[in-house]
Formats: sequence, structure tokens, C-alpha cells
Amino acid sequence: MKMQMARVILFTNKMEAMTVFYRDVLGLPQLGNDPGWREFEAGGTTIALHSGPPSPGRKGPKIAFRSRNVARLRATLNKRGAKFGDVSKGPISLCNGRDPDGNPVQLSSR
Repeated sequence: MKMQMARVILFTNKMEAMTVFYRDVLGLPQLGNDPGWREFEAGGTTIALHSGPPSPGRKGPKIAFRSRNVARLRATLNKRGAKFGDVSKGPISLCNGRDPDGNPVQLSSR
């Protein structure tokens, strides 16, 4: 039996700030706007926001987005208000940031 990921669910008590980050800053299409639940298209899977206490940092998931040009995507997203760090130098380009609840978000060429 083969499984497919359906979605990543992030619990948040900052629904509006998180919606702005994933929809407006990262530019993910918003799929729904139900009370206590927002969902965004993320390249074949979805990221869902669910009302509730967050578990940021190492306790929560890290969401990684693939890009062929990490430096250019980082510059675009930082202009929109994200705060991604420097792009690593090496065979794999990547940089890290956080969403408004503190969950780790990564841009990666892998």
C-alpha cells in the first residue's frame, strides 16, 4: 500500500498573521476559509492552519519549499515581509526562516 501526504497541519492562535504569511508573503493559493481552519495549496499537498495552541520550533514540523533559485526566491519573499536568513553555500542551496508562530520554514534546492 502506497501512502501520499494529504496535508501538513499547523496549530495556531495567530490565524490572521499566519494566513497573511502563507497566502500573501509566501504566495500560496488559499483553498478555504472555514472557522478555525484555513488551507493553502503547496505544490501537490496542502498546508492547513487549525485554531489551537501552537508548538513552534523543534517541537513542530519544518516546512520546506523547493526552488531552483533559492537566492532569488529568498529576496522576493523577504521583500514581502518574510525573514529568511542567508543562503548556504555548497552543493545544496538552502535558507531558513520562521512563520509568525515560530515554526521553521526552509527554502531548498533539494
